[in-house]
Amino acid sequence: MSTGTNLLWLGDFNQSLVLDEIRRAENISRVELAERTALTPQTVSNIVRRLLESGLVLEAGRRSSRGGKRATMLRLNAGAYYAVGLHIDPARTTLVVTDMRGRVIARSRRRTPVVHGPARVINALVRAVRLLVERSGVPAERVLGIGVATPGPIDSGGGFVVEPPNLPGWHSVPLREALESGTGLPVIIDNDATAATIGERWSGGVHRAGDMAFIYFGTGIGGGLVLGDRLYRGASWNAGEIGHVTVEPGGRPCPCGNGGCLETYLAPHAIVADAARRRGEEPPGLPRGSAAAIEYYARVCRAAESGDPEALATVRAAAAHLGSAAIGLLNVVDVPTVVLGGWGISRVGGIYRNAVAEAVSARSIARAVRGLRVETSLIGDDVAAIGAASLVLHTTYSPRFAPARG
Repeated sequence: MSTGTNLLWLGDFNQSLVLDEIRRAENISRVELAERTALTPQTVSNIVRRLLESGLVLEAGRRSSRGGKRATMLRLNAGAYYAVGLHIDPARTTLVVTDMRGRVIARSRRRTPVVHGPARVINALVRAVRLLVERSGVPAERVLGIGVATPGPIDSGGGFVVEPPNLPGWHSVPLREALESGTGLPVIIDNDATAATIGERWSGGVHRAGDMAFIYFGTGIGGGLVLGDRLYRGASWNAGEIGHVTVEPGGRPCPCGNGGCLETYLAPHAIVADAARRRGEEPPGLPRGSAAAIEYYARVCRAAESGDPEALATVRAAAAHLGSAAIGLLNVVDVPTVVLGGWGISRVGGIYRNAVAEAVSARSIARAVRGLRVETSLIGDDVAAIGAASLVLHTTYSPRFAPARG
């Protein structure tokens, strides 16, 4: 595959600012751009001219007017460029090709062969990327790059995946270098929950403006934070790991080395085991992330959705732990919105949403002075893969959402 286009001129902050406003607004005039960016009308006109010439922006007709000159509206040319997103979950790997609005053009899913080690996973990913781009019909020269969402912790600067608890055998794997070598495309790597946060923000537009906390449900439990209109990554780029907040001191052992972490009560394998115990059965002991464990988990969620008493009690007990962890998180970061997403809540998201809302409204320190929105993802099960593609897009031209290191 040929290397993706490198839009070096988009490093100009004002230009990126105008383009980001056009993306957010969907349809906007030059006058409105000047008002929102505090740039002069002449500066806006010059920038818009360059964006039109590059094909990144299109004119979208004129706004109706009762008098005077009708304003020409502008919109993002979503088909100008594309990005590939990969989500490496221990249970399955999802690949997408998206346009510049984060809309999925092509998608594929496959089992992640984690038992065979990282080399086999990477080789399979290289082949899968090539096939998906070809199947999408997108010109290879219009693919900006590849975003990869993977369980943490990661060394983002070096492009290494470092000892993720749910990917056994991954010891400082140079994932970025391997994928760039195999595909010829630039690669950006981030924590899967952080990528999901970016994807939700990118695709959600005005519905996801402002600060928020995103809680990701996959084989493990993770989170991401938007603070001061910026993605907050923390000093080591691993902020938001709510799955490893202690909810039961001295409780269940966790692969991270601690005990009583939220993930040990909320992750699919934990739900499966707890549901079996409630039925008086021996927990099946299925490997976490295995096809059998995911199918068993899906059955529990379907049963809870249909009102099965044992399954519903199991999910509600897990949701209560989530509510306790959310209180601690919100007492620290004080954001107005919590979003729950990922394939792990596709049938039981309402139960978790209600549990968090009830816990925070009853027990958080700012409950008397703050309203809180708790919502499920606008994107759906593939939020991490779409978020991975959005890593490329927002890194290329979103100045407001540039990463902030703690």
